[in-house]
Amino acid sequence: MHHKTKTGFPAILHNLRQSGKNRVHPNEKVHKRGHGQLDAQAKLLLFVNLLFITAGALSGTFVNVYLWKVKSQFAPIAWFTFATYLASALTFWLAGAWVKRFNKMNVLRAGMAVSALFYLLVLMLGTKVVAYSALLGLVQGMANGFFWLSFNVVYFEITERDNRDRFNGWAGLLASGGGMLAPWISGYLISRMTDVRGYTLIFTISLVLFVVGVVISFFLKKRQSQGDYAWSFAIHSLREDTNWRWAFGALAGQGLREGVFGFVIGLLVYIATKSEMTLGNYWLITSAVGLGSYYIVGKWLKPHYRKWGMFCGALVMSAVVSLFFWKVSYVTLLIFGVAVSLAYPLFSVPIISTVFDLIGTNEESAKNRVEYVVLREFGLDAGRLTGILIFLVVTSFSTSPSTLNWLILLIGTGPLIAWFCMKRLFSRVSPPPASEKN
Repeated sequence: MHHKTKTGFPAILHNLRQSGKNRVHPNEKVHKRGHGQLDAQAKLLLFVNLLFITAGALSGTFVNVYLWKVKSQFAPIAWFTFATYLASALTFWLAGAWVKRFNKMNVLRAGMAVSALFYLLVLMLGTKVVAYSALLGLVQGMANGFFWLSFNVVYFEITERDNRDRFNGWAGLLASGGGMLAPWISGYLISRMTDVRGYTLIFTISLVLFVVGVVISFFLKKRQSQGDYAWSFAIHSLREDTNWRWAFGALAGQGLREGVFGFVIGLLVYIATKSEMTLGNYWLITSAVGLGSYYIVGKWLKPHYRKWGMFCGALVMSAVVSLFFWKVSYVTLLIFGVAVSLAYPLFSVPIISTVFDLIGTNEESAKNRVEYVVLREFGLDAGRLTGILIFLVVTSFSTSPSTLNWLILLIGTGPLIAWFCMKRLFSRVSPPPASEKN
């Protein structure tokens, strides 16, 4: 019997369905892909990740600018960011039971849906947005918590030690690509229209991308976790497991920097230039550099080079903060952004891969992957919240350039703190070079 060959869009849908059906359970040891390669499900997850990040970058890049234009103060923006990370941590913990007992793909879709709701609320509130900045932060934190909890669990299930660095390299590369084009497009549109029309348009585009992401996510195979959710697992692990205490410290060091730098740098660029278009150009340039760096790191950084690769990245990221003591201008901010974009993949790929290798140390730990992903998020958010609280306390007393410079320098040492903690784990967790396996 002859079967009619599917072509065009129907063929794409057919292949996506088949990729989900043919995927083996994450605990099985049968693999059809080549050594270190990514299968169809991993590539599909990368695409969903790209849509989520691009939609967020398109509108989210300018939320802080929008808040600043309504009320030129750091505090509302810092509280918005603080509420975002607080809600994210709580959502990770509470939604962990949902992910463990039911379909985790519905959690991922909920993250996209709540993200769409967040941008609708920003648009509806208009100039009242500052008064509700903390509440909006809680909504965005819920969205991020839902999406990244599900994403990280599925990521763990469809990758292994031999292809985890490759996946993270591609994830970073695609994120840099989305982060490169989306803010530039937003800045261009806003600068060519009135603020209301420009922001309305980019929020609408984001909504469409979130909807497309939800549709594509249905082609990811449903994965059912087994067992009961352990609510106090994080506390027990930190008390009993030395490796996870060091990992938690490293993640907190990473988060210490991310919490503050995540909103301060873009805001400083806008304050220095008063132009959304220039801010878009800034992210275009720095993300383009990051894209190239992620490609190189994902392709060439081997597991046994993680320790010193991460050290080089952490050192550059911490040292380049000294530029702020010279002069805060668009030029110095651009030099800073390019240097960080070059170094960040060296820093982030080793820590992400090693922590997930730690989760997959053995079959027993892999069964608790949901709880470990929650613990990982707790570490990051502990650092983020600490950094933002330090920022809020210090800026409540003084916002002078000198004070801000020393504050940024202090918080900017987070990557070195992370490396100091992680270096104890690389030899214990990372796989040895291929020559040592025989």
